[in-house]
Amino acid sequence: MDWLTGSKQNEIKKLISQLADSARRDVAAKSLTQIGPEAVPALIDALQTQDLSLLPVYQYFLSQAPSARPELIKALSTAQPIIRARVAEIFGINKDASAFPALVKALGDEYPQVRSQAALALSNIGDDKVIPALMSLLKDREDEVRMAACVTIGKFRDPSTFDEIANVLLDDLKIDVRRTAARVLGETKHPAALPFLMEALRDSFWWYEREQNVVDLLQAIQNMGSMAVGPLIEALSDREGRVRKFAAMILGELGDTRAIEPLGMAIYDLHHEIGREAAESLGLFGAKALDILTEALNHPEGMVRGHAVVALGKIQDVRVVPPLIKMLSDPDREVKKLAIQSLGNLKDERALPALKEIASNRADKELSMLAKQVLESKQ
Repeated sequence: MDWLTGSKQNEIKKLISQLADSARRDVAAKSLTQIGPEAVPALIDALQTQDLSLLPVYQYFLSQAPSARPELIKALSTAQPIIRARVAEIFGINKDASAFPALVKALGDEYPQVRSQAALALSNIGDDKVIPALMSLLKDREDEVRMAACVTIGKFRDPSTFDEIANVLLDDLKIDVRRTAARVLGETKHPAALPFLMEALRDSFWWYEREQNVVDLLQAIQNMGSMAVGPLIEALSDREGRVRKFAAMILGELGDTRAIEPLGMAIYDLHHEIGREAAESLGLFGAKALDILTEALNHPEGMVRGHAVVALGKIQDVRVVPPLIKMLSDPDREVKKLAIQSLGNLKDERALPALKEIASNRADKELSMLAKQVLESKQ
């Protein structure tokens, strides 16, 4: 009867190939379901595909087939490494609690991709008994495994695990792994995670020559919401300029009115980059920051006045127009240019006479051209 068995397997392989055709997929899937357990080994072998667009199709089919469970659990420990990893993904898709012991065992697999996928699958199953087994993976030699362990442990939002995740956040040699730890702690939105994130903010590893990577950390702190306002206000006085700058940025995004006065003081920071961030953050508060920004227009430092002008130009309030018109006569040329641009953003007709006067003054071609561009944009 070998010929009959071979014929059946050929039929199964043909049906599997038809899963790649969206027009024939439903019929092929129905036929494979009717064949039952006999089709499972070939489907598991198909997980080796190099066509990553087909992989989700095979994985989804196996995840929805109850008869596949025994073979999948077996494959998790006996199949080739790439299949083991992709089988672990399947258990993450169907959240099959019966696979829990096999997945825990797979955390010790010799291949990092299997370890990481097993960890991620366990995060979807959601049984916190796995936490002790995951802790050792936070020190795994492979980056992807440490990241997967962080993600899985973090999903349980257990404060008793935050110290270990914070060790990754603060000590890991790879910034990508640290970024994962930051995202994980931020997503917990738990007060116990905030001190670790603030400590990371003061760690130059995060932002020295790699400011593009600090975004995840800033977002994690922002995710903490109002509970982060106090520590961030305190950070506005940090001795490190970039810490003050990042604190000003986050406070603007949080929009908590407790930050308005401290940000008003930060406008006058000796580091003008910080003053600019503070002014921009105040601009996000709208009319509530109007008095503080208007007061900054009188500062003797042109850079400070310029920051305030830009921030005022982003506030949609009729009261900002008169002080901005006044700044068209500022002794600092850069402040004048910023005032012209800010008035252009507001598109308030009260600014037209002053702008037309500057546009008609051929003695200063640069300001004249800028004013003309603004006027043209208003038409």
